[in-house]
Amino acid sequence: MSGPDDEGPRTTPGRPLEDTAPLPVAELPSSRRPGDDDGDSLAEVIPFSRPVEDEGETGGDGPDLPAAGWAASPAADRAASGRRRARRKAATLAGGAAASALALGTAGFVVLKPYVMPADFDGAGTGAVTVHIHPGASAGDIGALLTEAGVVASARSFANVAQERSKAASLYPGHYLLRKGMAAAAALDLLLTPSARVVKRVTLPDGMRLSEALPYLAKQSGIPLQDFRTARVATLGLPRYARGLEGFLFPATYEVEPGGTAADLLRRMVTRFREAAASIGLESRAAGVALTPLEAVTVASLVQAEGGRDGDYPKIARVIYNRLRSGTPLQLDATVTYALNRRTLKLSQDDLRVRSRYNTYRHKGLPPGPIANPGEKALLAALHPARGDWNWFVTTNPEHRITKFTDKESEFVRYREELNDYLGTH
Repeated sequence: MSGPDDEGPRTTPGRPLEDTAPLPVAELPSSRRPGDDDGDSLAEVIPFSRPVEDEGETGGDGPDLPAAGWAASPAADRAASGRRRARRKAATLAGGAAASALALGTAGFVVLKPYVMPADFDGAGTGAVTVHIHPGASAGDIGALLTEAGVVASARSFANVAQERSKAASLYPGHYLLRKGMAAAAALDLLLTPSARVVKRVTLPDGMRLSEALPYLAKQSGIPLQDFRTARVATLGLPRYARGLEGFLFPATYEVEPGGTAADLLRRMVTRFREAAASIGLESRAAGVALTPLEAVTVASLVQAEGGRDGDYPKIARVIYNRLRSGTPLQLDATVTYALNRRTLKLSQDDLRVRSRYNTYRHKGLPPGPIANPGEKALLAALHPARGDWNWFVTTNPEHRITKFTDKESEFVRYREELNDYLGTH
């Protein structure tokens, strides 16, 4: 069945029917009218490498004039109208092809808009620069800080590498010594290296007195000694039962950041004491040995000052409790040297008569407060003394920390002679 545009072979007056048959392919003309719709592909009609030319005299959207020798007829008009529709369709497709050509290029390669990578340096960088990472800073915040300092080229490059390597949560506050012009990955590696932190480490030994601790802390931290001496004790967070700093600066290692103050360091040492005291139940357990919390810390300081080996601490605590129970003066040399503000193993008879509440040769009971800053082992010994009937102990060989215990005064005298022999040869 045929429609209006399907009328079979067209005839024109004056031309035989056979002339309308198509020519063999070999006989097709080398040039053809743009309007001829002979089934060629779009690529053949519209060259891929150049835009569609204005059809101008070849018809465009104007009248489709027949070739010379052709007579107009209704059928011919309909054919011309169909060819115009085909040209318009071809032109529309050509517009799309031309747009595609902008992306493909004349050689047919795809030209895509490149992904814009954040700026980044190459290599390990040079020079030195110190940066301060504040608590709570994100990887993006750190990247912005490093960019401002000239360490990395962009905040995004640093944030990207920190995220890709899942290290954003591994970045800690503090001062770091880095280099300028570093690749973001190299900067991240250095921030994760402990040696890059600009920090001073101060270790307070067990048993150091306050009068010794403050100059020691000043020297190790680089903070003026006067700052330690004038720090307001009331602002340091001492336990309610403390009468001062003595006994409450916990022996441990502390980090001092650039710009840290004496009060900051002392406050952290007191906080560390409170943490240790809470972990061992000092306040609640002191009552178990019939002491107040301050007295328990005082006993711990005596144990620390007199102690030799760690295993001797509970035994020394037991001697102290046995003598307290019997009402016998403690007669501890460490309390006398504290009163004298000296460090010595040799005490004269005059030394033993020093007028001080800390002289346990003259006064019964515990001294009024701690005589040193005890560590956790001494605190535990004060709360958990060993079982025994000892009333005396003597460290007969301080160099090797050999301490002997006895419940017989005759043995004590002999042990004391051993110590005097040791001191006579040293």
